Parts: sequence; structure tokens; C-alpha cells
Amino acid sequence: MRYDTYIFDLDGTLLNTLQDLAASVNYALSLYQMPTHDIVAVRNFVGNGVRLLMERATPDGAQNPQFEAVFATFRQHYMEHSLDTTRPYDGIPEMLRELKRQGKRLAVVSNKFYAATQELVAHFFPEIEVAIGEHESEGICKKPAPDTVYEALRQLGVGKENAVYVGDSDVDLMTARNSGLPCISVLWGFRDRDFLLGHGATTFVRKPSELVF
Repeated sequence: MRYDTYIFDLDGTLLNTLQDLAASVNYALSLYQMPTHDIVAVRNFVGNGVRLLMERATPDGAQNPQFEAVFATFRQHYMEHSLDTTRPYDGIPEMLRELKRQGKRLAVVSNKFYAATQELVAHFFPEIEVAIGEHESEGICKKPAPDTVYEALRQLGVGKENAVYVGDSDVDLMTARNSGLPCISVLWGFRDRDFLLGHGATTFVRKPSELVF
């Protein structure tokens, strides 16, 4: 099916952010003399927003008496270092340029905090018209709630007709389902095919050019 509107996840879908996320996680943990994690562990922690990422990474999670300080340190460090090694996956810029050339409407919805989402999208992807991050203070709940998708569609000025969600995780599958959109799962991201199949994925792409019909 041809689509007119593409709603993309960010981390693991358009950008490989894992090294910078892991560096900020471990910086914050080290500062408070807590055990650090290898890249595989951090990969498994991501997908539900940065607060839950740090809850999973911190001993005893949010119950740890130092958790809020650790989380604040992570946020500050990541905002200063989110561009250190983060790069688009191979073929992503070319895919977005071609979709834009075809007149498609493009947006990003992410559970990354709002300022980081805006900065990364503006830096790497001028073709993206709308970028929505986590900002629950405005009453927009994070994924897998459909709120960020609905807000992106509202800002684009389009409906759900001929729109598709593109992501790399179980959270993305649930977000698409809750939003009433079909979902395309990418196989270059943070979760593999077997994991995605186990969470209900039905449509896959192995490289970004396959998104250009």
C-alpha cells in the first residue's frame, strides 16, 4: 500500500543513539558509585522513555534514595553529549529525501525528552516537518499511548487516512495499534526479528530504501 504520511520513531529507527545513551547512563551511575552496564544491557533498557531507562539501569530503580539525582545527572550529561557519536543509520537521509521529494508528510514521535528530540531532528533531518518528544506536563502522554501520534498528525494538518507508523520495538507496535495505524517494523534497530514477531509484528523492512514505494 502507498502511504501519504509517515510517522517515525527516532532511537533505533532513524538514529543509532545507543553509544551516547550508554555513555550518559554510565557517567551518571559512576558519579554515584553505582555499577555500570555494557552496551547490550543498555540496548535492552531503552524503548520506554529515559526515566524508565534509568530506573532499569539504577539498582532498586526509582526506590533508590539517590535515583532522582542520578536521573538529573543523566539528563544533563545527555543533553551535552547527545551528538558525540549519534548518527543516522545508513540509507536514512536518502530515504527521507526521496519521500520528501514525492510530497510525503513526515513526522517523528519519540519517548526521548522533548528538547533532545527537537535538537536531534533539527540537526540531522531537515526533511522532518514535526518532531514530538516526551512532554507530559502539557497533558500528552508518552508512547505507547497514542497522544504523540495524534499530536503529530494534528500539527501536520492531516488525518490517519493513508498514514503509517515506522518503528523498531514492541512499544512502537503498541503505539501504532493504539493509534489505529499500520506499523512497519525495521530490522536494523534495537530489537531483532524474532522479538518483534513475538510482539505481533507483521510487516518488516531490512533497509531504509524499502520504505520508498
